[in-house]
Formats: sequence, C-alpha cells, structure tokens
Amino acid sequence: MAVAIEGGLFTPVLQDAEVKSLSHLAVEMKDLAARARNRKLAPHEYQGGSFSISNLGMMGIDNFDAVINSPQGAILAVGAGKKRPVVLEDGSLSVATVMSVTMSVDHRVIDGALGAELLKEIVNYLENPLAMLV
Repeated sequence: MAVAIEGGLFTPVLQDAEVKSLSHLAVEMKDLAARARNRKLAPHEYQGGSFSISNLGMMGIDNFDAVINSPQGAILAVGAGKKRPVVLEDGSLSVATVMSVTMSVDHRVIDGALGAELLKEIVNYLENPLAMLV
C-alpha cells in the first residue's frame, strides 16, 4: 500500500497477505499506515514489496494513473465510489455506485495479460464481496 507522508511516500509491505484474513489485513494495514505517517517503520516493513495499492478515492479523486514504485512490478489505482446513472441489461436506467480502478504493470516483471486477469479477479471480488469470505 502507498502512504503519503510530508515530503514523500512510504510503501509499507503486508507480508504473507495471501494467507491472512481480511480482518487481520485491515488491522495490519491500519497499524502500518499510522506508523508510516509517524516515520516509525523499520526498513523490513517497507522494503521487498511486489505490488502496491494507491487509494486517492478517499480524497474525492475519481480516477488517476498510479506510478509503479520501483522495484515493484505493479500498482493498483483506486478512485472514489460515486453514484452514477447506469443502463441495466434489460435497457432500463438505474443508479449504482461506480468506482474506477486501474492497474499499471511493468511488463519486464509481469506479463500484461496476466495483469489483466488479476484486474478481472479484483473487479469480480469488488462486485461480489461475499465471495472473499469463502
């Protein structure tokens, strides 16, 4: 994840995220972000990452292009969720909360097609959040 601090950016690393529960990750992210803002992270807590998430949605930004934090291989840019008119499959109009997510991938590290598959899965989980609990 990316955490803005005065004069720069920290990218604290969530180690072994694939084996942790969402609630455990949320607690760990909050702790790492707070310590990053206070410049209290040890080097092993911000080095060695492979993928970052940058959320400017909390600042009201609809969409943006995130820059990969070298030597990482990719970064996900998350914009604000906003109510928008949408056309349903039957052609009728409705209102839905729509959010922009874009991913920048370093093709020297990650094949773009593989990155697209990951982005598709991220979208699937965002649209079907209960699937994350299975």
